[in-house]
Amino acid sequence: SVGSAWTMSDLLRFSPPPCSAAPPPRRPAWHRYRLSESMKGLLVALLGGGVPAGFVAPFTRIVNEASGMPSLEILYFRCCLHLLFIGYLRYRKVPCFGPPEVRWRTLLHASVNVISIGCAYSSFMMVPSGNAATVRKGSSTISSVLLAFCIENSQLTGYDWFGLVGSMLGLIIMVVPDLLSLDKSTQIYNTFGYVLACSGGMTLALGLIIFRRLDFPAKLMTVVFLFGVVGSLVCFPLMFLFQEPVLVLDLYTWIYVVSISLLALLSFLCASYAVTKAHPALVCAVLHSEVAVTLAVQYYVLREAVTPFDIMGAGVILGSIAIITAQNISCHPADEEEGPIEEEWQRP
Repeated sequence: SVGSAWTMSDLLRFSPPPCSAAPPPRRPAWHRYRLSESMKGLLVALLGGGVPAGFVAPFTRIVNEASGMPSLEILYFRCCLHLLFIGYLRYRKVPCFGPPEVRWRTLLHASVNVISIGCAYSSFMMVPSGNAATVRKGSSTISSVLLAFCIENSQLTGYDWFGLVGSMLGLIIMVVPDLLSLDKSTQIYNTFGYVLACSGGMTLALGLIIFRRLDFPAKLMTVVFLFGVVGSLVCFPLMFLFQEPVLVLDLYTWIYVVSISLLALLSFLCASYAVTKAHPALVCAVLHSEVAVTLAVQYYVLREAVTPFDIMGAGVILGSIAIITAQNISCHPADEEEGPIEEEWQRP
């Protein structure tokens, strides 16, 4: 009959079997592009760790030149701010010094960070703040790569290595010309400042590796509080022994000191969080953004000279950070993203 006649177009038209289910709904295209955990950590390190830390070095130099407040006294007031976190730990009813089985490691982490920041603050007052920050970040990156290989046997991709080498090249462009043009009358003094900056970077990398291997509840707030305990106990006697504490009554100086403490605390929290999400070497490389911020403040606020090598090196560093950032943005395949939806759709 005419109603049952099949045409060629009917035969060629695809018709799914009557028992087959309809295809599962597809996710929107924008949902298939999301940040990886590593990328989230690097963004936290960039925006919360590197940028705020860029103001610490020039502000420390401003306080020292304006009032003569020594580095250990500034560090002591910062440690006192960290002690306020005991309220959070008591509210959560967790041990203030960490669980007994990891207590020695938390104390080691606090001691290493106190040494790192003490060396950094001292170097900021002996050499230009931008150069000190550059040397510190460079040594922290190299040390974190070596420590990650030796302790964690971590591997990096080709893009990561390219970004690391680029960031180190930028640091070399910035530092080597300044080292070659040191004044002979202050060569020993300046060299000691660079040694302190390098030591601060190495201990910074060690502290990040130690924190990465800690695993207990509220570990971030615990190490923040322990930093305050160890730092205050160490800095209070040492600032009378090696330096001359200054009683400052100037309001603007105290505004700078409080700003240094808050910015450094924010950087400490973000860098520690980031290292639990991404490779320590990548975190240190992204923290190189501190150098670019420090150079900008050094030029526009302190009116210190910034050479073309500094600008060129900062550009190379920022380009390397962009490479590392772009490589860590994950684009997940559609089948990986749509699997859970398909299973849920087919569930009776």
